[in-house]
Amino acid sequence: MTDLPIARDLLTHAPDTIADTVVLDYDARLMRRKRLVGRGGLAFLVDLAEVTNLDDHWGFALDDGRAVGVEPAPENLIEVRGDLPRLAWHIGNRHTPCQIGTDHLAIRHDHVIEAMLAHLGATLTPVTGPFRPEGGAYGKGRTMGHDHGGHDHDGHDHGHTHHTHA
Repeated sequence: MTDLPIARDLLTHAPDTIADTVVLDYDARLMRRKRLVGRGGLAFLVDLAEVTNLDDHWGFALDDGRAVGVEPAPENLIEVRGDLPRLAWHIGNRHTPCQIGTDHLAIRHDHVIEAMLAHLGATLTPVTGPFRPEGGAYGKGRTMGHDHGGHDHDGHDHGHTHHTHA
């Protein structure tokens, strides 16, 4: 048993008052059960019914009635400029989480993806900021990052090979 307040429920909108705010990077915003400490020092236990993408929520409702907000942490990102539809297709084909801006894309630092984008003519600029990538196409969830090692997709190929036509 813990003496910490427990968050079993999530909030979709900001309440009138908040007790604290936790600052979490993209990976940490996907959770089910974890001890967290807010910027102001409030410690609490998250105990959700299932693994949840916190990007879909404003924050936590603690069992003692207090509310704790969730804020994306600044991360090292790469701003991508160029032929955005083409570059976005290649990023998505690699299952790489991607934030979409009006005149640029943003990905987390990944030397393999960066080399591919540079080869495709992209302009790449290191930046720091919150990472809020586009969610999955089939409802709530996340695009899972791509493994650059050997991988198996249950016997199917989905475009990672380069075909030559005679």
